[in-house]
Amino acid sequence: MYLYNISAALAPVEGAPAAGASTLVLLTSEELTREPSVLGLKDILCHTPSPRDVRVCRAEARRGCICGSILTPRQTKGGAPIAFGYLLTDSWVVLCDDTGMIHSAVQRMSKEKEQTEFAPGSFFCELLETLLAKDLHHLQELEACLTQLEDLILAGQLENLNPSMTALRKETARWIRYYTQMEDMVCTLQENETGCFQDSELRQFHLVEKRIGRLQSEAQTLREYGIQVRELFQAEIDIRQNRIMKALTIVTTIFLPLTLVTGWYGMNFAGMPELTWKYGYPVVIAASVLIVLLCLWVMKRKKFW
Repeated sequence: MYLYNISAALAPVEGAPAAGASTLVLLTSEELTREPSVLGLKDILCHTPSPRDVRVCRAEARRGCICGSILTPRQTKGGAPIAFGYLLTDSWVVLCDDTGMIHSAVQRMSKEKEQTEFAPGSFFCELLETLLAKDLHHLQELEACLTQLEDLILAGQLENLNPSMTALRKETARWIRYYTQMEDMVCTLQENETGCFQDSELRQFHLVEKRIGRLQSEAQTLREYGIQVRELFQAEIDIRQNRIMKALTIVTTIFLPLTLVTGWYGMNFAGMPELTWKYGYPVVIAASVLIVLLCLWVMKRKKFW
């Protein structure tokens, strides 16, 4: 468990926090299960969600506190989802994280904002800003992947593209769902049912909400782009199938008259003079070749290919 003094630019706290100071508590699921005795949190610490149970981004007002959870679309290097639970009061911020990502973010904030004094609400806003900092870059990477797929489709390289497009579509859907839940969560925080936040902190939450809205718009645009790439892929597949059907139709059309000749001279009636004519066989061959050449000339003239 780690303690930081929020109102003293996230200075580490050794021992018990000072009275009246805003304090940040960082702990893991196991430490939360043991219910550590933290002065001022005895009755409400149990409301902190465990990362093991996090499924969505949400905020819920309780008596004297606001608790909730955040689940990001990102994963750690080991493949574990980045998720944490939080609890906010007028003087406490409790973050429960098993990945260590939040602790790293707090340490980075303490270096970048070493002269900044936070309140619980403003600290949480800054933490959300830190979580959202690289999202636009990630969305741009997804857009670059879609652009690369589009170039491959236009180049006619359609093999094994469908799994890649499906993976990108699912990834984009996760980000849109994430921003939708984050926007609802920040709106709940802005309602300030427990009175934990000051007006300046509510304005900061409003700015965070606007940023989330812009990122959500970018993700929506990315999904529409993905739909367009998917439609382009399907159109190229249809064009390729049409070319195959066109080739088969041309071949069928060319050999249809030959089929008529075969059926005609396959009847073997006794009164057919060509059956006993010594030049009948080569004449039929020459006629068949002439028919094929005539069909090809007509199709070329009509621009069938």
